Amino acid sequence: MRIILFGATGMVGQGALSECLLDPDVETVLSIGRRATGQRHARLREIVQADLFDLSAIESELSGFDACFFCLGVSSAGMTEKSYRRVTYDLTISAAQCLAKLNPRMTFIYVSGMGTDRTGKGRTMWARVKGETENALLRLPFKAAYMFRPAVIVPLGGIKSRTRLYRVFYAVIGPALPLLYALAPKYVTTTAQVGRAMLAVARRGAPARVLENSDINRL
Repeated sequence: MRIILFGATGMVGQGALSECLLDPDVETVLSIGRRATGQRHARLREIVQADLFDLSAIESELSGFDACFFCLGVSSAGMTEKSYRRVTYDLTISAAQCLAKLNPRMTFIYVSGMGTDRTGKGRTMWARVKGETENALLRLPFKAAYMFRPAVIVPLGGIKSRTRLYRVFYAVIGPALPLLYALAPKYVTTTAQVGRAMLAVARRGAPARVLENSDINRL
């Protein structure tokens, strides 16, 4: 498989990249982001792109891929809806439209979140914006698109979130997370499990286009 990965320096993206590089079926991973991952691997290529809203300069390098793992995301804490929409909806759809044009046989996997609201009527801002993003992605002409909705994600293998709020959260409840993962698979997953689930879906699809936390853990 040939995979494009957006957001490889984030917590979920780090987990996805690690699992991709461990999988012998993955021929190439192309990481696209504003920062370099700092990793070196024979099957990893990186494009550091300051403006992710405009991929026209690198379009020639984006064809011939089987899957895209879109792991870019920000916390909505302290953000206006307009600002959050720009970095969540606008950026994601802009990149996805470019890839759909170049790779119509691609499987696109988007990391959303538990509680996402696809009706557009809920009171929670981030959930509405994520829901609109999911709806727009499902309308694009990919081979298939899947929405991953993890809840609490346990970072493994030394992975750390770049978001300060999440780092504090993990520092406080970190010791209890492995037990929570064992006892409550509906609400807890791991960075490794999410990465492996992405690869499984890219290979053979899934019964539903929207995969909740428990679905991710079963893959």
